[in-house]
Amino acid sequence: MKMEAEKAIIMRDQLEPRDTFKIAYLIHFLLGVGNLLPWNASITAVDYFGYLYPTKHVEKVFSVAYMTSSVLLLVLMVAWDGWSKKMSFRFRMNLGFSLFILSVLVSPVMDWASNITGSNWRPNEAYGVIVASVVTCGLADGLVAGSLIGSAGRLPKQFMQAVFAGTASSGVLVSILRIITKASLTQSPKGLQKSAHLYFIVGASILFCCIVSCNLLCKLPVMQHYYRVLLDEPPCSKSKFWTVVGKIRWPAFGIFITYVVTLSIFPGFIAEDLESKLLQDWYPILLITVYNVADLVGKSLTAIYILKNIKTATWFCITRLLFYPLFMACIHGPRWLKTELPVIVLTFLLGLSNGYLTSVIMINTPKLLPASEAELSAIVMVVFLGIGLVGGSVLGWFWIL
Repeated sequence: MKMEAEKAIIMRDQLEPRDTFKIAYLIHFLLGVGNLLPWNASITAVDYFGYLYPTKHVEKVFSVAYMTSSVLLLVLMVAWDGWSKKMSFRFRMNLGFSLFILSVLVSPVMDWASNITGSNWRPNEAYGVIVASVVTCGLADGLVAGSLIGSAGRLPKQFMQAVFAGTASSGVLVSILRIITKASLTQSPKGLQKSAHLYFIVGASILFCCIVSCNLLCKLPVMQHYYRVLLDEPPCSKSKFWTVVGKIRWPAFGIFITYVVTLSIFPGFIAEDLESKLLQDWYPILLITVYNVADLVGKSLTAIYILKNIKTATWFCITRLLFYPLFMACIHGPRWLKTELPVIVLTFLLGLSNGYLTSVIMINTPKLLPASEAELSAIVMVVFLGIGLVGGSVLGWFWIL
């Protein structure tokens, strides 16, 4: 009997196509990069938008606008039973990334249009258009994230790990890109504008590569094999939504509280409420870079060790509430805590814990349920993650009250 089982496993492995040269893995990584690139591009250009709209709380407004629209679309995807049948994975990804490209290019196109016509936008009108582009970006994020993570949730766990490694790498890539573009041009209003344009154009080029890669992914033999298997499984109906929520209530709460804490501190508090006479407008860019590097390190650690106990991981998420008094001390505490080094250390720990706990929970959760419920469970987790993002974005305003 044992020999027959082993023989069946060997035959299955022989029939299952291999991910030659890890192409499918690398594409999932790239799509993860592209998923968060527009968001990271918006918040990392804090110096540019801060210069254009000095009286606006740009980072806090961007956070609420982006996260709210993203969550609303995710909720609609969960509420609509036939969304996965009416719109294919390939169509959803192409549409989402196309909207990403249009949103990222709004700011440079507005500047170019002003230069050509010789007329300038009114500040409030221009700001309204930028916020509208951020809302559009959030809608695209809901479409891409829900589709990508939902799909990866039903695939072997290395693909989910690739997606989250990509999302973490996106922040680092964008931060490095912003530093290079800012440092390469003169520190003047004209130089700031040119560096921002270059920054957004390179970002749009990466997003175009994501569209090409996504269409290639759907044609790979290994992915076609997985898609055939997934199509044979009965879809999970809307009536099962709350049943699935009940089964994954611990990780759902864990991911929710993780992002409430993270988004109420990053990027708004870090970009707007902390100041450095030494680093000046480089300070928020440095802190955002530190956070993104730490987030990448945290998500990469799951390739070495994954905490298996979901309840333990959730308790670690709850302990992150300690970041509130610690960051508060950076404003109202002793003088030594107000210096750059303690803030940088705390920012690194915030990113490290966010990256590791997110990756642990999102990789493990879909594997706790039957394959027929795995996609819905992954989407449920993205919804709770999004609700946490919105809650954190709103709480971020309390720092200035």
